[in-house]
Amino acid sequence: MKVLSSFSPPHVMPKSYVVISLFLNTNDFFCGSLFAALMKCLNVLMNGPVIWRMLTYPPTRRALIVGCGLQMFQQLSGINTVMYYSATILQMSGVRDDKLAIWLVTVTAFTNFLFTLLGVWLVERVGRRRLTLGSIFGTVLSLCILSVGFLLSAQHSPPVTLHLTDPTTPNSSCTTHLSCEPCMLDPSCGYCYQENSTAVFASSCVPVNPASTERAAWGKCSNSTHMPDSGIWAYNFCPTSYSWVVLLGLVLYLAFFAPGMGPMPWTVNSEIYPLWARSTGNACSAGVNWTFNVLVSLTFLHMAQYLTYYGVFFLYSSLALTGFFFIYGCLPETKGRRLEEIESLFENHFARFWHSSVSKFFISSLQVIPTNCFK
Repeated sequence: MKVLSSFSPPHVMPKSYVVISLFLNTNDFFCGSLFAALMKCLNVLMNGPVIWRMLTYPPTRRALIVGCGLQMFQQLSGINTVMYYSATILQMSGVRDDKLAIWLVTVTAFTNFLFTLLGVWLVERVGRRRLTLGSIFGTVLSLCILSVGFLLSAQHSPPVTLHLTDPTTPNSSCTTHLSCEPCMLDPSCGYCYQENSTAVFASSCVPVNPASTERAAWGKCSNSTHMPDSGIWAYNFCPTSYSWVVLLGLVLYLAFFAPGMGPMPWTVNSEIYPLWARSTGNACSAGVNWTFNVLVSLTFLHMAQYLTYYGVFFLYSSLALTGFFFIYGCLPETKGRRLEEIESLFENHFARFWHSSVSKFFISSLQVIPTNCFK
């Protein structure tokens, strides 16, 4: 008796029935029992959850890692923080007028719309891989510009010149802050100041009114009417001349993010799975996207309080840089390939693909170096 032991990928599993039946004599009691047991195992594998078959089949497992990784790094680069909190970010950078902040948000939203159209034009010309890599690299640089803008504002934060106290709040933490930056990061405090054409003066850090964050609990910024001798109340911003750096960072961020990292995770996920795993693969990647969407959105303001604003955006830039290396090492080019060819791209280990990518990079780099450099 000759028995064939083989394993077929889930999408070609029915072939195993034919192979086993050819080599087993099902009339024999032992062989018949073995055949029944094998058929039962194959039925479990074939009819089991699709996600299990994807995880046990190496090409689809690697494709799922790439698809979910793209969606994860899309969110970890801070896109929904920028979209949800654009007005807040601009106010934190020193834009005082609420109406101006809202109008500036429309500039960033239009930038997102315009460069998304650019991505539609580029996707079939430069390919998914190159477009995604260029997009996330530009995103890293833009996040660094955002961080530098907030860092400059923090380093040039105006000092607290009047350390006022109120008998009703003797233990307030506001009296311990020496400049506007830590005062602004304290949710129970606000910065009250006056200014002329050149400088800030008569500034103090005082508790915020429990009923409204638009005025102080006491002092010259506690009145809702603006008297000539009343101060300017700043609850979530510091007066600074570096607001334009933050606005530039926001515009550049969306200009780089929109063509590539915005649509490409969804585009790639629609292409890298075989037909039997496509719906499950897309569902898993979308679930990862929304999970990290909620995580980033809920933690932004808390992290800004503990890490400072420039610290948060430096964190996002480091996560986006990690995503760049992930994409460079794991994402193959799917432009112009058929489904069968795309599946074969994930048959090799990621390490081999990474080695191939690095080798191609160095070879292309050497080709542009003049030959006389080696003489």
